[in-house]
Amino acid sequence: MTAATIPEGGVQPEPDAQREGRTILVVGVDGSLPSWDAFAWAAGEARRSCGRVIAVFATPLVNLEGAIGVTGPVDYGAVEQARDEMTDELAAEVGKRAGELGVEVSFAREYGDSVQALTRIAHTAGADLIVVGRSKKTLHHLAGAVGRRLVLNRDSPVIVVVP
Repeated sequence: MTAATIPEGGVQPEPDAQREGRTILVVGVDGSLPSWDAFAWAAGEARRSCGRVIAVFATPLVNLEGAIGVTGPVDYGAVEQARDEMTDELAAEVGKRAGELGVEVSFAREYGDSVQALTRIAHTAGADLIVVGRSKKTLHHLAGAVGRRLVLNRDSPVIVVVP
């Protein structure tokens, strides 16, 4: 099975007739080990429930001047090209892993904050659960990782996978 790529903003709710008894899981992927752990957990849950997974890569909108202190000209075209290449690599890896695990997966790229993107897609698709991996970065434990922010948001059921 391969991953179908969803055009930005193109997630549609599954009709009730097709959805009956199927679980829809939205999982955040960014290429990190915790995100692949979350993907594997979501795929296993989808397989057990004859459900499907929507893998979401949220690309943050970053002001390079403020984020990394760039003061000279910035080649935004090159930055966007690098993001596109990373998206293509993630979509291919999601498709490969979906095939190995035998689950139906769609891949979506969203721009903006990860929490807002995951929540928006979950609501639009009528998802039962949002799944993310636990961040291993120390600063995220202080400032608030995606998993923590999703749980505190209390807008959708969330599983944070801890390896």
